[in-house]
Parts: sequence; structure tokens; C-alpha cells
Amino acid sequence: MIVTKNWLNEWIDLTDVSTELLLKTLNSIGLEVDRHDAIHVADGVVVGFVEKCEKHPDADKLNVCQVNVGKEVRQIVCGASNVREGIHIALATVGAELPGGLKIKEAKLRGVDSHGMICSAKEIGLPSMGEGIMILDASIGELVLGQNLNQYGLFNDDVIEIELTANRGDCLSIHGVARDLRAALSRPLREKNVKDDQEGRLGIGRILQLQHTETFNAALLFGAVEVKELSVPLIISLRLAIIEEVYTTAVDAVLKYATQSTGVILRAYPFEKFGDVENKGIITLETDENGYAALYGKEKLSVIGVSQEKEAHFGANEGLAVIEASYIAPDVVSQKMGEKKVPSCPHYYRTSRGSEPSIEMGIRYAAELFEKYSSSQVYGGNIELTSSYEPRIISMVEAEFESFIGLKIDKTRITQIFKNLGLDIGKPKGSTFAISVPKFRHDIVNKQDIIEEVVRIVGIDNIPSKPLVFAEANQMSDDLAEYRKTRLYRHRAAQSGFYESVHFVFNERVQVEKFGFVCTEASKELLNPITATFDTLRPTLLMGLLNSASANVKVNQKKIALFETGMVFNTDRQESKHIGFIVSGAMESEKIANAGKPAVIDFASFTKLIADVCGSFELVSHTPTHSLAHPYVCAKVFINGAEAGELFRLHPQVEEEFDLPQTFMCELKMDTLPYALIEAQPYSKYQASYRDLSVIISKEVRYETIKAVIEKHSSAQVRRFYPVDRYVSESLGEQMSLTLRFVLQSDEKTLEEEDINAAMEWILSGLRDELGAGLR
Repeated sequence: MIVTKNWLNEWIDLTDVSTELLLKTLNSIGLEVDRHDAIHVADGVVVGFVEKCEKHPDADKLNVCQVNVGKEVRQIVCGASNVREGIHIALATVGAELPGGLKIKEAKLRGVDSHGMICSAKEIGLPSMGEGIMILDASIGELVLGQNLNQYGLFNDDVIEIELTANRGDCLSIHGVARDLRAALSRPLREKNVKDDQEGRLGIGRILQLQHTETFNAALLFGAVEVKELSVPLIISLRLAIIEEVYTTAVDAVLKYATQSTGVILRAYPFEKFGDVENKGIITLETDENGYAALYGKEKLSVIGVSQEKEAHFGANEGLAVIEASYIAPDVVSQKMGEKKVPSCPHYYRTSRGSEPSIEMGIRYAAELFEKYSSSQVYGGNIELTSSYEPRIISMVEAEFESFIGLKIDKTRITQIFKNLGLDIGKPKGSTFAISVPKFRHDIVNKQDIIEEVVRIVGIDNIPSKPLVFAEANQMSDDLAEYRKTRLYRHRAAQSGFYESVHFVFNERVQVEKFGFVCTEASKELLNPITATFDTLRPTLLMGLLNSASANVKVNQKKIALFETGMVFNTDRQESKHIGFIVSGAMESEKIANAGKPAVIDFASFTKLIADVCGSFELVSHTPTHSLAHPYVCAKVFINGAEAGELFRLHPQVEEEFDLPQTFMCELKMDTLPYALIEAQPYSKYQASYRDLSVIISKEVRYETIKAVIEKHSSAQVRRFYPVDRYVSESLGEQMSLTLRFVLQSDEKTLEEEDINAAMEWILSGLRDELGAGLR
């Protein structure tokens, strides 16, 4: 963002502020000064008036001019194509020293004496404004013949380039920078509330009307100007050259200047695009084929805040122009551009970072320029489309300011800072502030942002340094416990032969949804993805691990065992920490013990590896909700009775797609994994007894059902049980033989045979009564 001191002075009084102080102030409030250049036209370059201009007698491309410099008329030979009688010019008098060391002397050109040089902007150290000499006009002030140009503010100025962060779109204008300086320098802003004098003007409603059937999250204001005898005044053309802005027509120059001054997005259209002299023009606002708010006349003319069709630009020197001032929230237009990118124009840069929402100020400022520098006629009134805006309210108590900043700031001072920054603040209730964030400060969303505003205006250098105070506190916070828990399981995974894999928290939405995972809701999705392949927050760790395993296979790895811990996100963008595992191919490396042919990973081996990391758990068969899992080799994982995740073999079709051998995967919720103080439990000093029970039962009965019945009928002596054999055959038909091993033990005595038989009989009777099981 490029500004000049005198341009800023039109919005805030800086007459007694030195350039050094101005630069220091800008830096202190976060508007980092990237470059500073002083404009100072040399002494001896004065205002002159060309009274007479004749062709040189011996040179076709030279002119002999009689230039009035107040006290005398001097003869100057000039070769510029645009020199003529009746214009004010910049004359370098004899003795003046121009940039580059050129010293003006008496000269004779083709036999004609010349007492000075009529200068172009570049020759006196200003940015180039095209071919030819610089023509002065009253826009720079009263033209006094013979007066040094450096006595005019335009030619004795400071050019300052500010490096803005992407969130400070409110400072992409002279008005915006001045607004920040108002808070830093505690002086009023010279608001440009130009009065809309309706007297004697034709109303815009006679020639133009707006129609729309939808509600748009945008604000629009339309005016009309009959452009006549408009030429670009020097103050506008030079300032646009300073900020490196190029224009094509006088109307284009005026609107670009007004936009740079006010921050309001301004565009001009030929009236013929909406109607003709006999018929009222119709402006239509509707959603275009890409879902953007678009402006239509007889055809599509522009996309609000994004682009303007080439043929819709006002390219004439005179005629009836429709002027548009617009505002659309940066998050709205950026999100839309992220969903579907469309061609944009330079205005999109301002819109996407936050343009000035006071569009009435912008359109009236532009209208004043048209009337001031031409014979143009501005139509009375405006046609507008407004949208509702509910300001964000942030509440803070006075103690929070001191807690955050480390310095007690008077309540009155805080209130004044907010007022000068344009933040509305209600009357403090006790020690509580209710701060209303204005529309132009979309970057302020929380208390930390409010504190940042106070700190940058107070000045970081004005906050006294304090020694760091160490106060011993309970270090076992939830965050620390979470970190230690994650570290524990990472170390366990590494000890079990897994290699840690780290991925971005983003996935490719198309790939994730292809396999049946549900991504974040579109309304809560990323606005600006890093790349097209990272366009959604990951709902699972599995895709990252799968892609990494596939990459390892491509470099001829035979054994792949990876794990990852990290955040995943649900449809509401809420995050939770998971741990994921993948094992593909061989169970171990090639070695003598396996004759160079290690076994391929299987379900039992993979389950044991997971148990080595996560401890004991139970598996319950279930139908997977995504297509990564093999439908018949998939189980839910339960830890201490809580569902922790799932464990499965990768579907053969997916294995083939990713060029993987037989592969198993598991993903668990970290909060279900045990992490607590392990307490010693009493144990019996009497020996345990083992008893096998073989029953005939229907193949349709799930093991978890059998388990529930056994637990229901187990006595205190049954410490644990587990299946050891399952047998099916044609002779058994729809039945199966299931052998269960029971461990029985008492804390009081060695169990006798009758105690064991009684316990087993009770279990058998329960299986018989509830599941129809019989003893084999």
C-alpha cells in the first residue's frame, strides 16, 4: 500500500507531524514501513505560463516559446509535442540543478537563444506521466507565476510504502491508514462526508431502476454522471503515477483515485448497457451460472466484487455513465472463489481482503471529483441495495486487559482508543466493556484481537519490561497428561516394530468420499486450501497411512508397519485425537530363521501387534461403514467396555488399487486407551484350576451372546474364560462344537472337585436354558 504524507493530510491533520515521527508511528501501530522516498523538486524550478509558441525557424520539431515567470518573460526552445500557448508549465530556470546532476545553463539551439528548460515530470524527479512536458493546473493550488514548485505540497512530499498483512484490508486506502493514525496520534479524522445537494439536479430514478428477486449478502449503490469536458487533473495523474496505478480514460482515472482515497470499490458502466435515451435503464441483479452475485443490463456486465466484463467498461471521453459502489464481505467472496474459481480483475484483491463498507462516502467523493474537475452533471440521489449486518460483540472485563498486557491502562484511555479506531463501545457497566466490531474490521474476532489493537496503539515500546516471574504450579495439566499419554503410546508402537508416519491434517475430499468417509460440512470447510489435493480436514488417519504404505511398496519395501497419532475432524469440524496402524506384506524381515521367506501378516498376528501397543481389548464383529474394510474380516474394538475403533483387513480391491499385498489396518480413539496409575490388586495364594467345557450350539449364535450368558451365570470362582476351539462339519449340520477354557480360583481355599463341578454345571445350565446348547 503506497501513501503520501500530503495525501494523508487531506484526511487527518499532519501539518505539525514530522516525517520521522510519522514513519515511527506507522511502524509502531503495525503498519510496517517498507520504503520511504522524499519528493522535493529542486529550487529554481518554477511555475511558468506559455504566452506565445512558434515553430523554430530552422528545426521542424522545435518550438520557440515566450514563457512568463512573473517578473519577466523568457525565451525557451522546447521540443515537446504537447507544448502550446495558454498553458502553465514547470520551468527550470538557469542555475537550477535537476536530478542526475543536470545543471541548467544559457544555451543556443539551432541559432536561437534559450534561457531555461520546460520540463517533463521525469526530468524534475517525479514519476513519468507519459510523453511530453508536465502541464500544471489549479488542482495543485493557486498558480503563482515564478513561484518554486517545491512550495506546493504535491511537489514537496513523502512517499511511503506500507507492508500490510493480508487481514488488514481496512488499510488499503488513504482513508483507512488515516483512520489508524487517528487512534495513534489522538487527533480527529477529516471525514469526507460530501453533502448530496439535490437542488437543480435530475433524479436518477428518471433514467434508472434496480430489480432483483433474491437476497444477496452484498451492498450496492448506483449513481449517474453525464460526463462532459473531463480531463485528468495534475493532482490525480501524478498521485496515480506515484502509486503505480495505470488508467485508460479520464473516468477510469477519477474512479481509481477515489478508490485509493476512500477504499470503496467503484466502477463505471456506459448507460447504453442498461437502456437508451427513450427507455429507462434496468439494472438486474441475480445469481450467475457459477453461483456468484452478478450484474446484468442487456447482457452480463460484472460479478460483484470479482470482475467486470471488458465491453462493460466506460471507455468514452464523454457520455452518460452509471457509477457503481459495492461492498461484499471478504469471507463470502473468498469462500465462493475457493468453491469455484472464476476470472477476476484487480478489484478482487481489495474485495477479498476487505474493502471499505461506507459505500455512500465513496460514491459521493467520486461525484465531487467529477463536478470539481469538469462540466459533468451528477444526477440526484442513488439507487441502493443494502444487506443487514449484525455487529460482532466482544465482552471483556477491565482486569483482562492488565492480565494480557502486563500493564494497567486507564479505563478512559482504553475507551478513547476504541473510539478512535472506530470500534463502538457501550457505556462500561462496572468493569465490563461491550465492544461492537465495525463492518470494516472483519479481522477482529476474539479477545486476543482486541488486546492487539490496544497494544499497538499504546505502543509496544511504551509497555515497561518486567522480570520473568516463576511461580511453581501444578504441572499436571490436562494438556501435559495428554502429551505424556500420546508419547507413551508412540513409544510402545515404535517398540513393537512400527515406524511413525506424519501427515498433514488435510485430505483430498474426492478420495476420502470415494471410500465412504464423511467430510466436514461445506459451510464449515476450508476457504483457501493449500493445494487442490488438500481441500478438506481429514475425517480419518487411514487415508494418509494407506497412501504412505502405497508409496513404500513402490520403492520395493517388503515389510511395511506404520502408525500415526493426530487429530481428525467430524462433520461439524470438531476435532478428536486418534491413533492409526497399518501393516502390509511380511510379518518380519527376511532372515535365517524364516529361510528368507517370512510369513505374510494375518488377522491374528496383526491383532497381537495392536495388543502389544494398546493393551488388552475385545473384538466384536460388525459391518463396516466405509469401503476400505473387508466386509468379512472386520471387527469393532472395545476397551474396558467402551467402543474404541475398528480393526480390519483392507478390501482386496483396495489392495489391488494401491498395489499392496495383504494388508491390515486399525484406528482407535486416544481417549479410550488406558492411561492411569496402575494399582496393585490382591491375588490368591491358592492354586488355580483349569476346566474345558465343550458344547454343541447353533452356528448362528455370536460369541458375544455366549459370553454374556456365561458372565451372567458365573460364580465368583470363575476368574476368566476364553474360547480355544471351534469345530464344524457336515455331520453337525447347522450346529458347531465350541470348546471354552475356564480358569477357576478362590481367595479362601483350594477349590475341590465338587466346587468346580458346581460352578461348571451352573454355566452349562445357563447355556442350555437360554441358548439351547448341549454338552458334547
